[in-house]
Amino acid sequence: MINRKIFGRTSHQSSKTIFGAFALSNCTQIEANKTLDLLLKYGVNHIDTAPSYGESELRIGPWMKSMRNQFFLATKTEGRTYQTAMDELHLSFERLKVDSVDLWQMHNIINQEQWEIAMQAGGAIDALQEAKEKGLTKFIGITGHGLAAPRRHIESLKKYDFDTVLLPYNFILMQNEQYASDFNELVKICKERNVAIQTIKVLARGKHAEGKMSHYNTWYSPIKTDEGIKNAVNWVLGNEDVFLNTTGDITLLEKILKAAIQFSTKPSDFVMQESIQKEGITELFTGDEI
Repeated sequence: MINRKIFGRTSHQSSKTIFGAFALSNCTQIEANKTLDLLLKYGVNHIDTAPSYGESELRIGPWMKSMRNQFFLATKTEGRTYQTAMDELHLSFERLKVDSVDLWQMHNIINQEQWEIAMQAGGAIDALQEAKEKGLTKFIGITGHGLAAPRRHIESLKKYDFDTVLLPYNFILMQNEQYASDFNELVKICKERNVAIQTIKVLARGKHAEGKMSHYNTWYSPIKTDEGIKNAVNWVLGNEDVFLNTTGDITLLEKILKAAIQFSTKPSDFVMQESIQKEGITELFTGDEI
């Protein structure tokens, strides 16, 4: 079984590898149920989804009828005002077939204007606080993509005491000195406050080549080889302060879970540099993702 760790201040013993349910966005219920079998096989007990993830919540809903207590269930909102966020939460409840979730997250809150709307009176933050007070969610968090994510999360944590954060993290990204500095500062703050840290883009190999169609359910080109996946997964899991959210393609899921269950030590920088060369890994973010 994949190792487990208490998920921040939640007291929940979450699998260190969390199921990133964007992988269910374009699949059938039969494919989704096969994915459930994999999660159970490897001991994954934490699901992260969102209403913006296509069919994902609809595919998870049937699982919740009999397995709600077996999973820590997280979803998100892209609403920036109280009403749009609350409407989205109730849509998630309808699709997931539940009346509450364990974690509700403000999704991809990076853009300055959107952040100001969401964090002011009448903004999405009021919906998150109310949902927590009423027991519609036990915990609330924030997520972000791109190079600005750790800086924005630091600002958000100054404004409100969120329970969780989610952002990109992989070896090549941490070679960016500014990102690494911001990320490490965020980790320091999160450790002081016992805020759980979720990481994404573990298998990001780079942007798709121009004009090329992707065979994977990801907006970027993923690492595909067993060795490359093992190195990437082990490098992230080698950081005891973070959780790893799986990549958004069900065909890569078992390779990630196999690597996670076999984790022993964090690969050296030398091994990771070699992997960059072998896999042709390039930087994914340019700094303008807001």
